[in-house]
Amino acid sequence: MHLLYTSSVLLHVLAACTWIGAMVFFAAVIVPLIRRPELASVRTDLVRRLGKRFRWLGWGALGVLLVTGASNLALRGIGATALTSAAFWQSDFGRALAYKLVFVALALASTALHDVFALRSRALSAWLGRATLLFSVGAVAFAVWLVRGLP
Repeated sequence: MHLLYTSSVLLHVLAACTWIGAMVFFAAVIVPLIRRPELASVRTDLVRRLGKRFRWLGWGALGVLLVTGASNLALRGIGATALTSAAFWQSDFGRALAYKLVFVALALASTALHDVFALRSRALSAWLGRATLLFSVGAVAFAVWLVRGLP
């Protein structure tokens, strides 16, 4: 059982690294590159192609995060009984999990909205991308607090 739990946690961490790392790469490398004047004529097509290519990676990583997140809880012995108990949600672990889940939900919502508005509004798309990164980092912070305790 320990090996299964460790493997699930490893996949969870790798998916989080993939998700956040790809967003940081996009913001730090791709966006400044496509803003160069000599790429103005291909900018829209390039962003569309990069977004389409990135979309499968991003949603795939999010899918792995959701599956391994649920698996991690189950393998720690946290099942439906605990998750429906008020006492669980009042514990430090329960509160940290609740906050993490809020940030996960916000990241999922902003990702979905970003996909909808990506080619319609550049400004909105940029803000949604930033929000998604911020929400994702927030989820990671609460993931750390889940295993290390709230500060």
